This record gives sequence, structure tokens and C-alpha cells, in this order.
Amino acid sequence: MTNISRDQWRQLRQDAIDILDANRLDGWTRAAPRLYPHQWSWDSAFIAIGLAHIDHERAMAEMRSLFRGQWRNGMIPHIVFNPDVPAGEYFPDADRWACDTVAPDAPGGVRTSGICQPPVHAIAVQRAIALAPGSERARLAREAFGPLFEWHRYLLSARDPEGSGLVTIVHPWESGMDNSPRWTDALAAIEVDPARLAPYQRADLTHVEDPSQRPTQADYDRFLWIVDRLIDARYRVDAAAEPLPFRMKDVFFSAILVAANEALLRIATLAGASFEQVEIVESWIDRGRSGLADQWHDDLVMCCDRDLVAGRDVTVRTIASFAPFVAGNLTSTRRDALLAKWRSTAMLGDPRLKWRLPPSTSPVEAGFSPRAYWRGPVWPVMNWLFGWALRNVGAADDAAELAREGLAQVLAVGFAEYIEPFTGEPLGSSDQSWTAAVVLDWLDDVEPA
Repeated sequence: MTNISRDQWRQLRQDAIDILDANRLDGWTRAAPRLYPHQWSWDSAFIAIGLAHIDHERAMAEMRSLFRGQWRNGMIPHIVFNPDVPAGEYFPDADRWACDTVAPDAPGGVRTSGICQPPVHAIAVQRAIALAPGSERARLAREAFGPLFEWHRYLLSARDPEGSGLVTIVHPWESGMDNSPRWTDALAAIEVDPARLAPYQRADLTHVEDPSQRPTQADYDRFLWIVDRLIDARYRVDAAAEPLPFRMKDVFFSAILVAANEALLRIATLAGASFEQVEIVESWIDRGRSGLADQWHDDLVMCCDRDLVAGRDVTVRTIASFAPFVAGNLTSTRRDALLAKWRSTAMLGDPRLKWRLPPSTSPVEAGFSPRAYWRGPVWPVMNWLFGWALRNVGAADDAAELAREGLAQVLAVGFAEYIEPFTGEPLGSSDQSWTAAVVLDWLDDVEPA
């Protein structure tokens, strides 16, 4: 697959392990040493995928630690806060979210945020189980099935009361792609009343040298305005007295849920789940694929988010537009059309790319910005995710290219959070845990020269 030498293979593997060890705390792993000092939901899932290659029990412990923050309604929050982090080091902190004081569904004994992130968790658990000794697999499956089933049930009820098969996100942070141009128009339509927005001090700007890598102040005001409206609703998004200002059917989130439900089916078999539970999960998969098909645009060759507030589809081409790869089960016509677009100058075929790796936003979009958070940089974790997805839809050569180019990029720039696509400059946080984790997974498929 790649011409990586044996010494490079060994060094990359050891460096990845060292980063995960350095970011390890009490049973869980920080996303990064300084910028992200808490436990992030989908970060931990990707981290567990990497950890499964060195210690399946540690991978499961990562998930257990996250499950302790699970809400009574089944939601897995996007942050479980580390109580040892000094005040002011991260914002918005647990006090600003106020979940433990306003949300009846929040867990006791642990402080969390009040929103969620893409549900990679069942995929991670299934990977850890597959790499565990055969004698332990059923036990691990039984342990994880309940929390995962309730998590997915929450997403397909509270976040899809219409039964569309598509998950409604209520904050850009829930997408994982916080600052994507996918949300530009929806955010611009939100009117913030400065008199009602409490003063705040951002902490993220103290951890990067160039503020242009991070969201603008105007967008941050809107992010916090949405949080305040969620607090008004006591975080019961399906029963909010007033319509929430940001409501989006997110096709990328929804596609991950389809793939996660397929993983959950495999876990269910090992766990001895009931026939009824298996049928429910199968129905969730069918519903999700149907919802994604409804958002497919033949003329654009892309899957589009749906802005429920504005009542229109979002036609900005980003890496999320390729969500059908993640959900799988594509017709050959649609698969071939999507692969052609993937390889075109709208994505990997742009001749300016330092490595043939997907920018987070298509370079042909007006909102593309090669240094700005989710507006253009390449993300190693997305290289891994789409490589995994492409392999599952039979595009093995495309998947191998992402692994080969992804490893070459890490060898050149280190374990960065994200990378400028044309110059190769590492951006964001260094020693990023999920970058280390996906490197471990890639290396497992590599035969060094």
C-alpha cells in the first residue's frame, strides 16, 4: 500500500502511542494537551479505534468513561468536563452550559455540555470487540449494547420526531464541523441581542498563534446565543417552548448513524439482544438510508443538509457532501457519480493540493479558506473516516490512496489537528489524540518495506 520503511513504521507507531499516553488521564484521553483539556465525545470514539490496536481494554475504558456522562434520555454529550481544569482554561465551561442546574435529564455526579456530536461510538466499540480475545467478546458486547442502543434511540426520536431518518442538529458544534461554510447562511440569519448575551472571554485564541484559524467573534456570539436558547428550553430540544434558532438536518451526522447502527447490529448479535431490539436497529438503518436518498441532488452530485429554519437545502460542497459513502449501500450509478466528483478538481483532483487528501470544504466554493477551521484544511481524522467508508463501498484503490497520502502527511508535519491543503502547514493543536489514533489504525494495514 505504501513505501514506508520499517524504521518509519516503528517510529510512527511509537510516536502515536506516546501521544496517547501523554494525553491520558484517569481512564480517558484528552483530545489534545492544551486546546482541548476535556473529554470530547467523537474524539474519544476515534481514540478508542486507535487504542484497540494496542490495548482493547483501554479502548473499552475510553468508552466507559464517556458513558458515565450519558444523559437519562440517552444522549451522549459532546463534552464530559474534567474537574481538574483550572477556571478560564477552556470556554464555554461547565458553568456556562449550566446543565446540572437547568437540565432534568443531565446525569448526576459528572458535569457535561448539553449537546451531542456524531455517533461514531458503536463503530469504535465494534472495532475494540473484534480485536479482543474471543473469550471476552460477548461480555464486552453485553456491556456496551445498552448504552449504545439508548443513544441511538435518542437520536432517532428526540432528534427525528418526523421519522425522516435524518438527525436534526441544534448547534453547529453538534456537527463536529463547527465552523463549516455549511452553516454560514443559517448563522447569519440569527439575530443576537447584545444586551441579553452575557460577557465572555474566549480561551481558544490563547492556544493558537493565528486567530484566522479559529471562528470569528461574530460567529462565537451566535454560538453562545444558541446555547442560551437551549438553556431556556432546559435542553429538551424536542419540547422547546420557542423554536430554536438553529435546526439543521445534518446528512453527515445521519450517515454516521447509519454506519453506527450497522456496527450496533453486529454488537447485538454477540450481546444476545432481543429479536425486537434487532428489528428496531434494522429499521433505523433502512430509515436513515431512505432519508439520505431524499437529500440527494442528481444535478449537483451531492447529498445536501436541510435548513429547517429557512426551509431550504444547503448546497455548499464540503467533505460532508460525500456522506453517502459513509452510509453505504449505494447504487452503482450513484456510487460512480460520487467517486467521479470525489476525484475531480472539486476535491482531490485540485492540482494545488500538497497531498491527494480531501479539503474539508471544496476549493471551488466561495466559502473556502485554506487556513480556517473546517473551511478548507485537511483533517487526518476525516482522511481515515472516508478511507474506511470508501473501502466499505468497494473503492479499495481510493481508500488505499487516502491511507498512503495520510501517512505521508503525518510523516512530514507530525500529528497536527488539521493541515493547510496547499502548503502542508500544520494548523490548530499539535499532538492531537485522534490523529495519533487513526495513524495506529492505518499502520495495522501497512506492510513496511
